[in-house]
This record gives sequence, structure tokens and C-alpha cells, in this order.
Amino acid sequence: MEPGKRLLSLDALRGFDMIFIMGFAAIISYLCRLFPGGESCWLESQMHHVAWDGFRHHDTIFPLFLFIAGVSWPFSYAKRMSKGASRRSIYLKIFQRGIVLFLIGLVYNGFFNLNLSTLRFYSVLGRIGFAWMFAALLYINFKPKARVVIAVCILVGYWLLLRFIPAPDAPAGAGPFSLEGNLVGYIDRILIPNHIYQKGLFDPEGLLSLLPAIVTAMLGMFTGEFVKVDDGKISGGKKSLYMVIAAVVMLGVGLLWSLDFPINKKLWSSTFVLVVGAYSLGLFALFYYIIDVKGWKGWTKFFEVVGLNSITIYMAQRIFNFSSISDFFLKGLSSLCPEPVGKLILAIGYFAVSWLFLWFLYKKKVFLKV
Repeated sequence: MEPGKRLLSLDALRGFDMIFIMGFAAIISYLCRLFPGGESCWLESQMHHVAWDGFRHHDTIFPLFLFIAGVSWPFSYAKRMSKGASRRSIYLKIFQRGIVLFLIGLVYNGFFNLNLSTLRFYSVLGRIGFAWMFAALLYINFKPKARVVIAVCILVGYWLLLRFIPAPDAPAGAGPFSLEGNLVGYIDRILIPNHIYQKGLFDPEGLLSLLPAIVTAMLGMFTGEFVKVDDGKISGGKKSLYMVIAAVVMLGVGLLWSLDFPINKKLWSSTFVLVVGAYSLGLFALFYYIIDVKGWKGWTKFFEVVGLNSITIYMAQRIFNFSSISDFFLKGLSSLCPEPVGKLILAIGYFAVSWLFLWFLYKKKVFLKV
């Protein structure tokens, strides 16, 4: 790949990932409900998280974003090194990004309500920030083979830890991978019981489960490192093929391993890392091949607008009431329609308002970068 060339596929894929949490999932859900039995069909169920074990499409959004953050780091690091950045400045940038994302996560959780006695400390952004930070530190300090060994050790070690050390306060009959019986929740209940998602019980972005999340970011960095190889040595087409093969292997290992260690997003189980890593790698290979290898870019602008301001829209939905804007223009129309159609119209309106907000920022070249 040419030095300094931007991967348009990354921006488009990030945008594709984010549209599901800015209203597109609701549009699909309401579309399904227009048909008999649609509220319980397979496609509609994919727009929601699983309660515990297993995974659906909605469970892939978060890890795919973390994977993408990992893919971009080898390019960013190489660019900084080519400009003569000191090692100290790179370390500072890594730590700064991790800490800033953690702090933005606290704001998302309601920091300005000043209910500090019950403020949730963990967050999606905090998980992304720290998982990426530790993966980036490993990237600049270890060779690829050493990082592969580290990643394997983390995944296997995490499995063994949860398998053989259940929560000491687990109720009778609770398995080591259950909600009440897992070590992840126990550690958070002991350390910060009033500052977790389910007070005194469990947090899906808990402290211990940060370990396998680091591997998710590492998988992205392995991918970025591979794609960055000069096209003269490995063509873009072959890179795409090799990534698909790697995704199939990861999927197979993850599914086989899940016979003992369930695929579980809330535990960020090792099998979840592999199965969703396979999904992320396969999807990136597809976007990379279509956009960066074949050069079919005419359709990407819609997703770029979202992908270049992903954290902006994540926070904006928390701060601004896009639903009120949608209601202002469309509630009258929606009230004239049957209820399922009316809800669909308002969902489309919400999505349109969100996208137009990002399009305005895009046209003004305003991008929130951390």
C-alpha cells in the first residue's frame, strides 16, 4: 500500500457500523413489524442485544468499532515516525487518547448530574480508550510474533481464570460463566459496587473483561499492519483473500471453543473475541476489496459522513434531542398512518436528522478527533 494513503474503506466501515446506533436498527425493526410475525422474526431480533450467552448483529457494533480503531493505529504510528516524532511524544499521545476517551465516557454516563456517589465509572468509550491504549503500547514495544503469543496467552488465561475461579459469593448452582457466578462481576462488586451498570451485581464493561478486549484491538492492529505491507509484495486482492481465510479460521476456532466457553459479549469471552473478530475482519476485507482495491467509491460518501464523526454522533445523541426535531416535522404525518407505519416514519425522521447533523459538520469540515 502507498505510504500516507488514507484507507477510505476504514471511514466507510466505521460509518456503516455506527448507523445502527443512530437509528438504522430501529428502522429495520419497525420495517419488520409491518409484516405478520415480524416482531419476532430473525432479522428483527438481530437489532437487539442478547440477554447473556450468544450474539446477534447488535452485539457486533461495539467490538467492530474497537477493531477499526486498531486497524488505523499502524498507519498513524508510521506517519508519526516518518515525521520524526519522538518516542516520548508517541507515548503521551497514546496515554492522552486513552484517558480522554475514559473522561468522555464519564460525561456520557452523566458526570454533570454530580451524583458522584453512584456515577458509573466504566463505559463503552472508556473500554475503547483503555483497550486501544494497552494494545498500542504492545504494538510499539513488541514484534508481531511476540504480540501473537501475548494475545493467545490473554485469551487462554482469561478462559482458565473464569473457568476455575468462580465468584466466591456465587449462589448455589451458579456456573462460573453465569451472571451471578462469574469472576468478572465479583471483582467489580468488591471494588466499586455502587459505580457499575447493575449496582452491586455486574458491569458489561468491567475491569477484568478489559483483558480480552485488548485482544480485539490487537486483532485490528495485526490487520492494519498486514494491509500496510507494500502492494508490490502482496497485492490488494491477495490481502483481501488472506484476510477472509484468517476470518474463517478464527470463526472455526471460536465456534469450537464455545462448546466450553460460551460466546458472551458482556463477559467479552475469548470466544466472543474470536467470533466477532472473524466478523470484523471479514467485513473489513470486503470493504477494503471493493473500495481500496477495486476503487468502487461512488457509494461511500453516505457512510463517510458518519464514519468521520463517529464519536460526535455517539455523544450528540446523548446530549441533543433528535427525536423532538423528528416529531416537530413528522408527528402530524405519522399520526395519520397506522401505528406501525407511524413509528417507522418517526424512526426514519430520527435517522435523517442525525445524518443531516453530521453532513452539516462534514461540509464545514468540523471533525471531533481524540
